[in-house]
Amino acid sequence: MTTSSNPGMVHAGSLLRPYWKLVLCGLVLGLIGGASVASLLAVVNSGLYAGSGDVGSLVASFAGLCVLIVIGSVGSDISANVVGQRIIASLRKSLAAKILMAPIDQLESYRAHRLIPVLTKDVDAISDFAFYFPAFLVSGVIVAGCLVYLAVLSWPLFLIVAALIALGSFAHFRARQRGLSGFNLARRYEDDLQKHYRTIAEGAKELRLHRPRRHHVHVDLIQRTIERISDVQISAINLLVTTRALGTVMLFLVIGAALVLRPLLWPDSPSSVSSGFVLVLLFMRGPIDQLIGMLPSLGRAQVAMRRIAELSERFATAEQDLLDEPAQSAGERVGSIELRGVSYAFQAAAGDNPFVLGPIDLRITCGEIIFIVGENGSGKTTLIKLLLGLYVPHEGMVLRDGVPVVSDTRDDYRQLFTTVFSDYYLFDTLLQPGSQAPEIAQRYLDRLELAHKVSVENGAFSTTDLSTGQRKRLALINAWIEGRPVLVFDEWAADQDPAFRHVFYTELLADLKRLGKTIIVISHDDRYFHCADRIVRLRDGRVDEAAAFVNVAIAGRGGVTPAVEGVSEPLCN
Repeated sequence: MTTSSNPGMVHAGSLLRPYWKLVLCGLVLGLIGGASVASLLAVVNSGLYAGSGDVGSLVASFAGLCVLIVIGSVGSDISANVVGQRIIASLRKSLAAKILMAPIDQLESYRAHRLIPVLTKDVDAISDFAFYFPAFLVSGVIVAGCLVYLAVLSWPLFLIVAALIALGSFAHFRARQRGLSGFNLARRYEDDLQKHYRTIAEGAKELRLHRPRRHHVHVDLIQRTIERISDVQISAINLLVTTRALGTVMLFLVIGAALVLRPLLWPDSPSSVSSGFVLVLLFMRGPIDQLIGMLPSLGRAQVAMRRIAELSERFATAEQDLLDEPAQSAGERVGSIELRGVSYAFQAAAGDNPFVLGPIDLRITCGEIIFIVGENGSGKTTLIKLLLGLYVPHEGMVLRDGVPVVSDTRDDYRQLFTTVFSDYYLFDTLLQPGSQAPEIAQRYLDRLELAHKVSVENGAFSTTDLSTGQRKRLALINAWIEGRPVLVFDEWAADQDPAFRHVFYTELLADLKRLGKTIIVISHDDRYFHCADRIVRLRDGRVDEAAAFVNVAIAGRGGVTPAVEGVSEPLCN
């Protein structure tokens, strides 16, 4: 397999590139240590046949080589350790940055049960191997140095021994390939297991009430997946362990071949050749066993690096400059937001037609309260994500104050909005500038009847461990005090009791409108449609123009005059 066809190797190379000087230094020190070990074995072998007059030089050589071994091994260990930990840190930072900059639609399609194992299990697998990598490197260098010494002792005998070692190495390579395919399969099962774990955590209530489903999840999904992972891992590791044992036998066969072949083929060679071969080969057993013992860890690290490379490639079309230091602004202003001929198509499942939203023409002026309504699946949330700039239209354009929103201005455009999605994430920190944010938050905690449970401490809510409806009220408080000109609520009132639902539609929205805010609400509460200035009804991904007159009539009964296209509105903060 070429490097270009192996994304894991390419990605590993890109991670190593910034540290090439340290890597080179570690390799040089490792070579010094390995060569010193081989030289020390040569000194020991010579000492077996040395006379009394050679003791002084042997002791000096022995001591000097011991010093070089310490310097080489410690230096290569430190270099490899520093590089390994720096790469792990760089990898974690890079993955976090890629996820933060990934297009939202790509991130949504990847799914959390596949994403989280990459960030945890795969990075941990590489981290584990990075911990053992210095020993792996030193062992490899020692084996290489020993082979060089064997070649110096007897070139012909070395070729025969090298051929036997190559045969054993090929068997190891084939076994390792099969083991690696097992680790790949186990890694895919790990994704399934992560998905099943999320099922029992997020569906705990439903599973408690449904015995057959609970049994199915426990036995057919979780237990069976765990057994598959166990069986595949056992098979892969057993193969490598068996190959390791056969490798040990092969090493003794090599020693036997060296002892038998030297007197038969080269009777005039000194006996130090045989003793040198035996001494070096016996010493090599330790480093070789260490190398082979690390093969499972190396295999898992390779699988992990391939998965990380695939994730990095999938999110390669990142939005730029999203991680720059945020600029301080005195408050954005917007007069109008317009969708002009906007369409967005989802990728179709096999055998199905893709869902297409649009083309849609929609203009929202500042200070309006817009309700977006329609049946489930009609495209309401997709329309919101296009309005927010989270999705990029496949056709058409989004305009702010008549100016098209392009890639360079899209993130600035998004800063106009504060949103509470139906599947929102509640942040407990308040990042609003100014010393009045805690006081404002506390005032709204009182108004939304949360002050008995939540307070603001050190710029954060004291707790978010609340009911679903109460957590949404906290999200509303966060949205309120951010001071953005446009607020978007996706089914905010769905989890509220009737009293708070009434407060939201008749009081809170009116208060925001008096502050000059533009408000966009996804709602199914037809009792409160009269609170909107305008209603946009979606049906099968298109604006239902036939419902426009009905919407105007509903708005009129509520005493609210519908917005008229083309009427100039003042800019809103």
